[in-house]
Order: sequence, then C-alpha cells, then structure tokens
Amino acid sequence: MPFETRVEKRLRRKEKRYETEQLMKEKRSEEYEALEEVFDRSTLMVIYDFLNKGTINEIYGVVKAGKESRVYWGKDRQGNELAIKIYLTVSAEFRKGILKYIEGDPRFTGLRRDTRSLIFAWAQKEYKNLELATKAKVRVPKPIAVKNNVLIMEFIGEEGVTAPSMKELPPKNPEKTYQTLLGYLKKLYTKAELVHGDLSEYNIMIWRGRPVLFDMSQAVLTSHPMAEFLLRRDLTNLNKFFSKLGVEVSSVEECYRKVTSLGET
Repeated sequence: MPFETRVEKRLRRKEKRYETEQLMKEKRSEEYEALEEVFDRSTLMVIYDFLNKGTINEIYGVVKAGKESRVYWGKDRQGNELAIKIYLTVSAEFRKGILKYIEGDPRFTGLRRDTRSLIFAWAQKEYKNLELATKAKVRVPKPIAVKNNVLIMEFIGEEGVTAPSMKELPPKNPEKTYQTLLGYLKKLYTKAELVHGDLSEYNIMIWRGRPVLFDMSQAVLTSHPMAEFLLRRDLTNLNKFFSKLGVEVSSVEECYRKVTSLGET
C-alpha cells in the first residue's frame, strides 16, 4: 500500500464526512431531525455509519424511553425489524450505579472511568451478554451490531409494536412459563456463565407464547463477586411474581441448587 500523507488522510476523512452528510440529506425525515435534537454529533455519526453500511435502512419512532437509554424502531435493507438502543451519556448517579456491574468483569479490565468510556463499555457489555445468551439457546433479542453507545438488536414485536412485558400481560400458562424461565436461568448460568442480575416481570417479554429476556446490560459473569447475590435476587423476584399467579413455586434455595447444578433441571 503506498504511503499516505497527512494531507491525503485529512482529505479522505473529509470525503467520508461529506458522503455521510449527503446520505443524511437523502434520508432526511422528521425522525432524523428529532434524532439531531436529542443526540450529540458523535452519536449521530455512528448512526449514519450504520446507515451507510446498510445495517440500518430506516429509523422510525421511539418505542421505549428511559433515563439511561432510548430504543428506536427501525428496519434493515431486507425489511427485518430492528431495535436500535442508544445509551445516553447521562448523570453521575447512573455512572456510579453501573460501576458495580463492570468492576470485577475481566472483559473490561483497564477501562477508563470517564462517563463516555463507561457508557461505551455498557453498550459493549450488553452486546456480549446477548451473544453469550443466544449461543446458550436462551431466548433474548439477537444482537446485530454495536458501536460506541449504539446497540442494534432483533426487534421483539411486530410493525413497531413491542411485545408486552410479563407485567403488562401475565402468561396464559404461568406454571409452564415459570419452568421455562428457570430453564433459561440454568442455561445462562451453566452454558453462558452469566447471571441476569435484574430479572423481574418488567424485563421479560411474552412473544408468541414464549418468554424473552431483555435488558441484559447489567448481567454479570458467574465469576463476578456479586453473582450469587444477584442470582438469588432474580429467583426471589420470579417466585414472588409467579406465586401471586397461583403457581406452587420451589424455595429460592431449591431453585438456586437446580440452576447452578450441572445436571438436568
């Protein structure tokens, strides 16, 4: 490859920026204008890069908005629906809250502690956790791509309407769903070596009769110092919800033994 001068590099960067800006003009819509009002330039450039690559073809409205992130509905070039999760570079309180889930994770040793670096790591963490869960055959949104604070996943729902959470629509067969979820936690623990860490009826969707776990950013490796505490908390939350639905739940200790043992559930 011939030597590239600083001037040539600068020109190439300008050309790329120009191409991105032209792409933005071509795809101009109210939604893109709304994105520009909310997000900083670096976030917008990541989104435009995904547009340029064809990972995203269209972005529509917000389907979920929280303090830490916003999820947009989109589609790729094949018309497949996407969930585009954009993490906000937010408050010091959130920064402090996520540190306990990142510290002790060997995947993020040597991480800088500034807010931007932590948010980028948080997005990477969710992507990697979704990958591990998918390989373990746990039903979660399939991860598609991640860059900086933008994560693209499979959309769970149809035509921009997200599947209901278990809180919004309790399962028709609660006993079966309870056992399925215990099976998910076992696969997470023994195959993916993960603990969800924030499991409740609020972050389990019911889609086509099956539970789907989401919000995996805080999930920790089983080697994490907080793993045992978090797993017991997850099991306590599950038992509390399903016992209200009339399910005869096992004790947390029995559930813990089943989930963490290498044998069959």
